[in-house]
Amino acid sequence: MKSDDLSSPSVDETAPSSVGRRAFLGRASLFGAVAAFTPAALLLGTRDAEAESSTALSTDLAVLNFALNLEYLEAEYYLHGVYGSGLSGGETTGSGARGEVVVESGAVNFETKAIQQYATEIAEDEHDHVRVLRHAIKHAGGTPAARPKIDLLNSFVGLGNLIGVPNFDPFANEVNFLLGAFIFEDVGVTAYNGAAPLISRKSILGYAASILAVEAYHAGSVRTQLYALGNETQTLAGRISQVRSSLGGGRDQGISLNGTANIVPTNSQGLAFTRTTRQVLNIVYGKVGASRGLFFPNGLNGAITK
Repeated sequence: MKSDDLSSPSVDETAPSSVGRRAFLGRASLFGAVAAFTPAALLLGTRDAEAESSTALSTDLAVLNFALNLEYLEAEYYLHGVYGSGLSGGETTGSGARGEVVVESGAVNFETKAIQQYATEIAEDEHDHVRVLRHAIKHAGGTPAARPKIDLLNSFVGLGNLIGVPNFDPFANEVNFLLGAFIFEDVGVTAYNGAAPLISRKSILGYAASILAVEAYHAGSVRTQLYALGNETQTLAGRISQVRSSLGGGRDQGISLNGTANIVPTNSQGLAFTRTTRQVLNIVYGKVGASRGLFFPNGLNGAITK
């Protein structure tokens, strides 16, 4: 039986648009019915709507920049694993302090052609996600967050100690690379799923929904490959899931349950898990309540960093 620990999607009646409608109806009561339609009152209503719109846009941009930080992490991981190098300088500029990528190994020496092809496809997708999010932020009138410092070396050594693999190097071989990818992919899916209700603009929500779908394909592919590698790899993936669960609100599942495949982590209703931004930060920072650490030694850039 899959866990029911899931915040089901619901309509937020306190969203800015609903608040605006209730406020208007309140003003248009007995003595305010006529006044509500005077030019002055209409102007006031316009200003209220503009304020709400501005607040909503600020939230949308904050969510996009939060996602961009995570896409920087995934893109750098896959690009370094496949090509031995990461994003270009022009793709990492923006607001906040731009940091380097701490990584020692070069490209992975893939032994299985199919796994190499999967990794290459995902690397290109993640690269495109960085470009798309930066474009969406600029198009909406915002400034993309600069790529923060990303640690792909010490972070994995620390995580390796937690799952019983000393000096874990995700770039040492294709199995390690898949395990490293497993750390990211499920987090990305739950992050986009949790953030979607926060987005107001349909155009921006469309970007997020499309990326969520792609991340889900990635996660399913990685989970399938790991499951096919047998019991030892399934056990290590289960330990990774336990670490994420302890940091990310308990909403996690390994790639096998009761000895059977568990490629799609869902609750008993078949719904995907969600995580709040704080729960996502707990995982990428490596500690509950932290403001920096693990993959982001100096923290994220943008409005959502802690």
